[in-house]
Amino acid sequence: MTAEMVAPAWMHEQITAEEYESWSEEQCAGIEIVDGMVVVSPSASKRHNRLARILANALDAAAGPEWNADTDFDVRLQDVPLTNRRPDVIVYRADMIDITPTRPEHVLLVAEVVSPGSETTDRIVKVDQYAKAGIGFYWRIEQAATGVPLVYTYVLDPATKTYRDGDVFTGILKVAAPFPVEIDLGQV
Repeated sequence: MTAEMVAPAWMHEQITAEEYESWSEEQCAGIEIVDGMVVVSPSASKRHNRLARILANALDAAAGPEWNADTDFDVRLQDVPLTNRRPDVIVYRADMIDITPTRPEHVLLVAEVVSPGSETTDRIVKVDQYAKAGIGFYWRIEQAATGVPLVYTYVLDPATKTYRDGDVFTGILKVAAPFPVEIDLGQV
């Protein structure tokens, strides 16, 4: 076995928040930390990235000056053991743009675009983690075989820290909460 084939130590040892914060952006790209362990995410497809970008741009335009919508950065769900998730789309308080790490209390909505290999994580695991962290809205975008995405929306029940089902949209997403937005995802 060559040296290139051996995973670095940080991939199979529990990571603390302090250690993670010392890593470079390059080391943090494409990974999440769950219960202190590194989880490597496969590279997303062009369709996946396009869906996330269209959604983030539309949400950012609809959000007004109090909220920003972006892609590809960590949300710190808990410090010990460290759990950082990297949702495909995040709507967060605009006045928190320079605050790192982004915490659940800064976040209004997270959206995940489901890809082959992420089905169970996006449909079950992340839903539970985001709800327990208190994030108000969760959207899951399924890339249907027809090419027209399905968008499942969920709303947090703060009393139980679980999500209740919201509406399901095909192609055109038209919602009033957390703010009014209409997005045509059928052209991806």
